Amino acid sequence: MAYPFQMGLQDATSPIMEELLHFHDHTLMIVFLISSLVLYIISTMLTTKLTHTSTMDAQEVETVWTILPAIILILIALPSLRILYMMDEVNNPSLTVKTMGHQWYWSYEYTDYEDLNFDSYMIPTQELKPGELRLLEVDNRVVLPMEMTIRMLISSEDVLHSWAVPSLGLKTDAIPGRLNQTALMAMRPGLYYGQCSEICGSNHSFMPIVLELVPLSYFEEWSASML
Repeated sequence: MAYPFQMGLQDATSPIMEELLHFHDHTLMIVFLISSLVLYIISTMLTTKLTHTSTMDAQEVETVWTILPAIILILIALPSLRILYMMDEVNNPSLTVKTMGHQWYWSYEYTDYEDLNFDSYMIPTQELKPGELRLLEVDNRVVLPMEMTIRMLISSEDVLHSWAVPSLGLKTDAIPGRLNQTALMAMRPGLYYGQCSEICGSNHSFMPIVLELVPLSYFEEWSASML
């Protein structure tokens, strides 16, 4: 999860988030190089009175500064499209969980089980235990197995919501009357926090998401105890 004064993105937990981090660094380096070049040219023009007459009307220079930006855009667009299609793929999920957004809480249903569903409300500040995080803890965590492909079906019963978990690279809109899907896979166990990322009313800030990724054996024990 994020920590105070954090400058970058959260640590990646899923393969998709690792790809997003690499793409972020790739694009940021291109932007840094372009900014440095423009700053150098501006500073040179302001600090020297010399004029190179052969560059004032040169077809070669105009050709270069037309083609070069196009090449840079291609270098950004191709990895971006690759990751976009990777995020859209859901191949042979081992588990399906349906998430419904409400004002202002989430409800979850494990569709592979006959009667495994619950609501997830934020724990009020006055009821928090020592070490728990304000505005991020819930009474019922979403327990999922790690290292397995999980399909999330996301919708809403009232207004627009958005189901987002940054460390997993997930952000999917919950739209009334429409069922969106996304896939997640965590490479290590742990607690992963998220929040609704679509302004949905007065208590928009008070509907967090907590995923507890555990080994498969522990998940089987938990699911058996919930039935």
